Amino acid sequence: MSSTSGLLLIVDYNLSRIDDVIHMRNYARDRYGAGTALIRANPTAIDAEICDEVIDLDPLRSDFAEVGAKLLGGRRGDFKAGIVFSDNAVESGAALLERLGLPVDSAELAAGAFCKYQYRLSEARYRALLEAQRLMVPDFTKVTSMDDLHAFAAKHPNGFVIKPMKEGNNRGVVLVRAGGDRRAAFAEVSPYLAGGVICEQIIPYRREYSFDGLGQSFFITEKISATGRYPVEVAQVLPARLTEKERTTIQRAGKQVNWLVGQCDGPFHNEIKLSDDGTRAAVVEPNRRPGGMKIWSLARWVYGIDFYHRWIDSAFGATPPLTLPEPLCSAATVMLGIQSDRVFSTDDLAAGAKPFEDAVAATADYYGLKSGELSIKEFAWLSTKRRQLHGVPRDNADFAAQACIVLNSTRIDIRDVVATLREKWLVALDNSYARVEQAASM
Repeated sequence: MSSTSGLLLIVDYNLSRIDDVIHMRNYARDRYGAGTALIRANPTAIDAEICDEVIDLDPLRSDFAEVGAKLLGGRRGDFKAGIVFSDNAVESGAALLERLGLPVDSAELAAGAFCKYQYRLSEARYRALLEAQRLMVPDFTKVTSMDDLHAFAAKHPNGFVIKPMKEGNNRGVVLVRAGGDRRAAFAEVSPYLAGGVICEQIIPYRREYSFDGLGQSFFITEKISATGRYPVEVAQVLPARLTEKERTTIQRAGKQVNWLVGQCDGPFHNEIKLSDDGTRAAVVEPNRRPGGMKIWSLARWVYGIDFYHRWIDSAFGATPPLTLPEPLCSAATVMLGIQSDRVFSTDDLAAGAKPFEDAVAATADYYGLKSGELSIKEFAWLSTKRRQLHGVPRDNADFAAQACIVLNSTRIDIRDVVATLREKWLVALDNSYARVEQAASM
């Protein structure tokens, strides 16, 4: 491939987002005639295949921006736009784009969108202002030892959360209730001590949402999480079902988060909890990137708007519209697990088995949905490798598969559909095993 009108510079990406990189590459080429350059650590042959140019430089290096500017500064005129597409690069990538003179949100304030400890420090700095806006500022501390953990637990006898400072996908997050095994919890986060671990006061709100969008336009998804020791996400639903008061509270909190982490024109994904009376909120974590779990894909199906296209437009200087149209349907991303702990491989399923299609058909039948009212948009196994999975997932990688569905009916709440679908999935998956075991015994 060759660029015809300059380059779009993409700073890093998570491997699970490769389809999104290709999607944006195609749009930049078709809309702006631009090629794509990718800068990340240890670029692969696939990276070289999907981009016009790859540059090997680790965004976690302390001198990333300085070295990157030396490498690319002499070619400043080649780069017409730039985006930062990973948590690891949110601070260093923004600093590089600033040095190259490309528009990007603040590098100085970006640390709060990468490091949970830095974000809580920024909240604490403005505690009085935030609490006046009914945003809870949880107590927190950095922990490096069991003594630190015991000291925090003594201040919060009803429980607390212990988590790595810089991990995503709920990796290492453990909820410790009153009387819980603190030593076991500390052992679970010990692999992350080198990168930093914090304890946080439990946020006493049950409902969780995400405030997502680009620039000043936003939408709100409803997050469905597991209860218990590992509060992993099991589904994201769009649009969230909210009263006007609740929507206003989340919007107010979401915008305050964006100010704290320096978001202005770029993407954001802020996870926010809401009080039962809908008047107060608390931030779980902020992000300056598109949300995971296909949240921008959900927005495309629900609002008919491609936020990835809008992101590229914004990087090339366009101002995205502020408001969104009314929803066309409801949609959800659903995480699909297994019945009980086992070593899982798709090789163990019966030939031709399609457990997700079976589960969707069973769900549609359960609710009496007509043909086309419940449709599959995407389905993917999280890994094709044989691996240990838990019946109670411990993080977002501890599932067998992920899928997206669209519901074109107002008779049924999609949250009920999601709950039923996850139950039907377990039955359909077990039936796929049973067919193999039955054949083996004959």
